[in-house]
Amino acid sequence: MFNALYQRAVSKEAISLMTIVVVMIVLLLSGSSSFATTKGLSQIVTPDLQPVGDLSLSLQIQDKRIANPYQLQAEMGLTRWAEVAVFRGFQPDEWIFGTEIGLLTKEPFLLSVGFVNWSPHMNVDPQPYIEAGYYTEHHKLIAGAIHAGYKNEAILGYAYDFNERWRVQVDFQSGSENSSTIGFTCNVTPDFQFNPALYVNNGPNHDLFGYIVFTYTFHVWGGKKENAPLTKPIQRVTGAK
Repeated sequence: MFNALYQRAVSKEAISLMTIVVVMIVLLLSGSSSFATTKGLSQIVTPDLQPVGDLSLSLQIQDKRIANPYQLQAEMGLTRWAEVAVFRGFQPDEWIFGTEIGLLTKEPFLLSVGFVNWSPHMNVDPQPYIEAGYYTEHHKLIAGAIHAGYKNEAILGYAYDFNERWRVQVDFQSGSENSSTIGFTCNVTPDFQFNPALYVNNGPNHDLFGYIVFTYTFHVWGGKKENAPLTKPIQRVTGAK
């Protein structure tokens, strides 16, 4: 009896994952072409904003010790200085919201504020942050702070863009429940990107966790512009507290 119940649970989880993948494929194939934004750092918020009128849809799969193992995300650039993001988690069932406002948006110097990880359904308060960036053609440096729960945590990141297709990146968020990460981003096409990463937990055991996100970007409105590759999503919810 136990084996039958276990096999049924495993089968149900596999079906749920397949449903998520099918939904994402339908969304990707049904939309028009766009100018892409390549998704960048894995763990932290970064200060560059989503281009105006660009809608990015993402499928995020990760170790359950990082966060909700299966998530969909929609990220929208509203203006030159504002963007919003909505996450849909499946295990557990939850909605997560974030936003970012650019106070200084002209490279190489960037400065942004906002909040992430607000989940009213799970009674999780928004986590406000402030961060600065120094962006050149190849080197991207990020530093800032985020208020998570009852404490303030540091956020640091670095990315190196080889070209419009390839980026390598590392980032760090302080706190024993958070991690250091290393990964890369690849523009498969101007519209489709993927970003795998390895998480190294800050706790005493330094456990390793896997993570990958697939993203497709639609150009919904606004005049045509140059491709703006190698940007980032608003931060997903981080490891369970």
